[in-house]
Amino acid sequence: MVLDLVSIPNRWQGGGMAIEVRPASLFADVKAVVGPKRPDATVCWCLSYRIPAKQNVELRGTARGELVQELLAQDPPPGVLAYDGGEAVGWAGVHPRADTSFARNRRIPHVDDLDVWSVWCIRVRPGYRGKGISHRLLQGAVDFARSYGAPAIEGYPVDNQGKKVDLTMAYVGTRKLFEEAGFTRAAGTDSVLNGFPRVLMRLDLR
Repeated sequence: MVLDLVSIPNRWQGGGMAIEVRPASLFADVKAVVGPKRPDATVCWCLSYRIPAKQNVELRGTARGELVQELLAQDPPPGVLAYDGGEAVGWAGVHPRADTSFARNRRIPHVDDLDVWSVWCIRVRPGYRGKGISHRLLQGAVDFARSYGAPAIEGYPVDNQGKKVDLTMAYVGTRKLFEEAGFTRAAGTDSVLNGFPRVLMRLDLR
């Protein structure tokens, strides 16, 4: 199934901003949010959980961006983007869990045998943070998974109990963020990030 730009009805007007969340399709826009300043730099590109660990370690420099371009041409694409007008201001990585490293992650359990989707990264560009965009991205990821018939969607945020999370680790989200989107705690995990335990949050889409 191919989605056009209006297949995810996720728009929000607030704080002088009109935010729209769309399936990621344009490489330049993905690069603006998760790419490096230097094309040859080895940065995550939101691939760390999307591809096998060995491939992630071996993939260096411009090869990482090239792989992202390949993934964007696939159906489904590897995530959604938030736009303020025509500018990409945020990203959420979301995909069927079976095609991510979470399929084999021993620290994060499988609750059941459903073909669930995972949302593992929520990133907002500097200058746009604190405006509620992460909430719109998470809802957009939910709508995206639902549009592909996902029976449920999971996230693995930190349970920080209101304490500050280092910005470099904040991409996984917080338990509160997921709860406000309707997710509930389905299981604990053996994963810890920035000193906080991660929890498995689940939203049934059936």
